[in-house]
Amino acid sequence: MLRVVELSSPFARFAGRLLVGLGHEVVLVEPREGDETRRELDGDAFAHWHAGKRSVTLASPGDLRGLLTGADVLLDGSPGGAGVFTEGLDHLVHVRVTPFGLVGPRTGWQGTDLVVAALGGMLAQVGDPDGPPLRLPENQAEQLAGVNAAIAALLGVRARRRGPGQLVDVSAQACVAAALEAGTLAYLHEDRVPPRPGRVHPLVPHGLFRAADGHLGGGLGGSPRMWDALLAWLREEGAEADLAEPRWQDPAERKKHQDHVFKVVQDFVGTWPKAEFAQRAQERKLPWAAVDLPHELPDNPQLAARGFFTKVGERTDLGFPFAFPEGHRVTELAVPDLGADQALLDTPREVPPVSGDSQRPALDGIRVLDLTWVLAGPYCTKILADHGAEAIKVESAGRPDPTRFAPFMHLSRGPHTDPNTNGYFNEVNRNKRSVALDTRTEDGIAVLRDLVAHCDVVVENFSSTVMTKLGLGYEELRAINPGIVYVSMSGMGHTGPRSGWVSYADTVSASGGLTGLTGWGPDDVVGVIYGHGDIVAGLQAALATVAALEHRHTTGRGQHIDLSQLEAIAAHMGTSLLHGQRARPAGNTHPSWSPQGVYRCLGVDRWLAVSVRDDTEWAALCEVIGRPELATDERTRTAGARRDSAALVDEALSEWTRTMPADAAAELLQECGVPAGAVQDGRELVEHDPQLRARGFYVRGEHPVAGAYLHEGLPIRLTRTPGGIRRAAPVLGADTNAVLGEVAGLGPEEIQRLCDSGVLR
Repeated sequence: MLRVVELSSPFARFAGRLLVGLGHEVVLVEPREGDETRRELDGDAFAHWHAGKRSVTLASPGDLRGLLTGADVLLDGSPGGAGVFTEGLDHLVHVRVTPFGLVGPRTGWQGTDLVVAALGGMLAQVGDPDGPPLRLPENQAEQLAGVNAAIAALLGVRARRRGPGQLVDVSAQACVAAALEAGTLAYLHEDRVPPRPGRVHPLVPHGLFRAADGHLGGGLGGSPRMWDALLAWLREEGAEADLAEPRWQDPAERKKHQDHVFKVVQDFVGTWPKAEFAQRAQERKLPWAAVDLPHELPDNPQLAARGFFTKVGERTDLGFPFAFPEGHRVTELAVPDLGADQALLDTPREVPPVSGDSQRPALDGIRVLDLTWVLAGPYCTKILADHGAEAIKVESAGRPDPTRFAPFMHLSRGPHTDPNTNGYFNEVNRNKRSVALDTRTEDGIAVLRDLVAHCDVVVENFSSTVMTKLGLGYEELRAINPGIVYVSMSGMGHTGPRSGWVSYADTVSASGGLTGLTGWGPDDVVGVIYGHGDIVAGLQAALATVAALEHRHTTGRGQHIDLSQLEAIAAHMGTSLLHGQRARPAGNTHPSWSPQGVYRCLGVDRWLAVSVRDDTEWAALCEVIGRPELATDERTRTAGARRDSAALVDEALSEWTRTMPADAAAELLQECGVPAGAVQDGRELVEHDPQLRARGFYVRGEHPVAGAYLHEGLPIRLTRTPGGIRRAAPVLGADTNAVLGEVAGLGPEEIQRLCDSGVLR
């Protein structure tokens, strides 16, 4: 068990919560008046973020130094950082989590979830194309920073076995910029900036549909079988309109006239109750899901059957993204009283001695067998490969990855027919090796088993029964390699009444509560259309992998991480379950700060995100916009009054922003300590953001077929054992012979035989 000392902040607290879920001791250092979350949402905020942690308050700075002497990790979200207290503590992994990172001209900028989401590119991807950008609910930018910080902590601990501890720099803005699915990739690979998609996915034929009693997430699916099954259902019900005409069998034709196709589908969907439609669709193996609100999650039979929820005191709260270790769930957490664990300050604790001075990446020496495809799984293995793991991607033209082969997901300046030039695939598969192997054959499975025997980790994101049907369920994998860490990433998990449900990122977000809270109000739901759910699942799977490797180091045992993408996204829903039916779509507003919103600026589709956290910041803002009288006006003097006079406040701020470039407005407000930032799209992130440029976030690389292009960089910067982009994504099958010889131990004659028989293709 690690000891983690947490100096909390909104960008660090989720990391502490996740480390509690992994079984580590997290010591929350609180001010004498208690952490600010004790006073938020009637204490619900503290219960969610800090249950299971231990609480201490400090009488003097020396107390912190003493506590750190016996700690493994310092999770540091403090405004100025606690570096002065870590000097000489060579064993300590110091994870510094800040809105914008420790390098660059904006390190001192004030950041809130809304402002970081704006500057990181997230806001530009949500909302209607002709309306304001829309924030994802429950502080998704903060939570992306938190899961990255938890990964960073475990990477630092792993690297410490070969050398001293180190400072780790986690930029929340970079965490968001690395989690946009195709948002920036469209600019990098096609010179275009997609508009906000509204309720329709920008690439795949999915979106948000209105049901008779709410909403549904779903669409046409990603394969000919799914289209045929949907069309058959429409015809059975006499609702096919003209979609039975032969021309609609062409996916390009359906994409070209998607508005018409979606209207026919909407006319059909709109007559059904959401839960019944989803059930009927799933019986046909069609990827649809009811849009549920957080208070409905306890009624989800899949979450209940898998024991997802956690008791916090007498109440039910959201659980953790995966069961750990070895399938065990955290079922109950205590909420600590302020200073309940002061005895820790007087209890010495031994830490491992520092030995060695290696600067190799943290996962150097780990070999990962990557059986993943599309986004969620490859995003996980990308993180592992970025930090030094050898990732062997097994793929095949016989089971094509849509991000290599599907024209509608192809991002490149050239023809959309070359599987090696797709920027979508090439981004999430950099630093990997490719083996072209047909796993539908006995020989192919035999080769796969040989590879398993020489790997540390197997990751796959197939549906729940695929690996078992291949004869490679966990028991079989463990028989081949007793120490194997097997990470499965199916949509619903391998157990439970809905384990066979077909899911995409949008349907998982629908079932997990995220879509239902993304909107301007209960009757104006917009939903999250891009692959945020896939990104979250990938991050959590990477955390699970590193945690399982640490568990194996301690116990000698591998394990099966049965990660459900539904549980991963539900675990990112913050305080919404404890908040009950009060959790409703609320646009860009904040429950206690005012004003908070996104305001139109000078130029086409230019917007400014602003958060005012207290009356001092309000007075400063009033000075900047030339309305100092509003700081003392009884209608706007306090946050409550400003919420009651929202129209007056928004109009005063909008009058100023409409005449200002967004960047200039942000700079003026930041100079006086008010959190503000321009809403940036992919082009602005790449070309104009000075902070990301100073961090070297976008990294140029050369691909053997696609040529040179910029990659999205790493949001986690380990100062002694940094990860990086060592090589571009592989050409399909480029490493087949080398990997089968070096890793599986096959001779040239056997490799040639497999090639001649079509197994290697």
